[in-house]
Amino acid sequence: DPRLEGWPLMSSPFPTTFIIGSYIYFVTSLGPKLMENKKPFELRQIMTFYNFSVVALSLYMTYEFLMSGWATGYSFRCDIVDYSRSPTALRMVRTCWLYFFSKFIELLDTIFFVLRKKNNQVTFLHVFHHSIMPWTWWFGVKFAAGSGLGTFHALLNCIVHVVMYTYYGICSLGPAYHKYLWWKKYMTTIQLVQFIMITVHIGQIYIMDDCPYQYPIFMFIIWLYGSMFLVLFLHFWYHAYTKGQRLPKMARNGINKDQ
Repeated sequence: DPRLEGWPLMSSPFPTTFIIGSYIYFVTSLGPKLMENKKPFELRQIMTFYNFSVVALSLYMTYEFLMSGWATGYSFRCDIVDYSRSPTALRMVRTCWLYFFSKFIELLDTIFFVLRKKNNQVTFLHVFHHSIMPWTWWFGVKFAAGSGLGTFHALLNCIVHVVMYTYYGICSLGPAYHKYLWWKKYMTTIQLVQFIMITVHIGQIYIMDDCPYQYPIFMFIIWLYGSMFLVLFLHFWYHAYTKGQRLPKMARNGINKDQ
């Protein structure tokens, strides 16, 4: 997409790949080794600022996705990429790039886990989710910045992150606020609903007649992403709540303190 010419990180996929590779190495190997003989960092104030900043950013991106198409003309059906330089199309390009960039900011989630020696929370699901999103979104922004078919999952993700990082933010305020965190289990439900909606929405392309979306491979990747994470989160749900291996602490002792 020539509209992305000169934009940060968009010249090639290698800077993004290098950042993600460095992130994976740090959170799975280097970071735990550096912290092995050190006391965990507290980071409470930093995390409170970080979490509520992500809430604000997610709210802003939700608004921009809505005003760039979802509340101004998208049909929830065959909405292809608008490659024009109209104000609305360019607004969507900027929003897509900002969403892509926000995935790098969210890598701090895992780095905070490592610095606080919460290595049990650095799971395959967590690291894979944080790694695959910026890498696949580089290609989406580079070649197809926009369209309803390509951004519905991003819009939903922003809405979910408003809820999720609000929880993390309240949690980081300290024990006095933990009584307000009884709804942790429902966050996983919200994420499951998100992936069901993504899979159903993108699956329409296989039953719609003559939908001329410019990059059908992206539709398959989004469908695969939605389906794969639906399975992974269902697996997490089963082991965490159905089998009781990770019941919310609220259910055990009246408080919930993951952060």
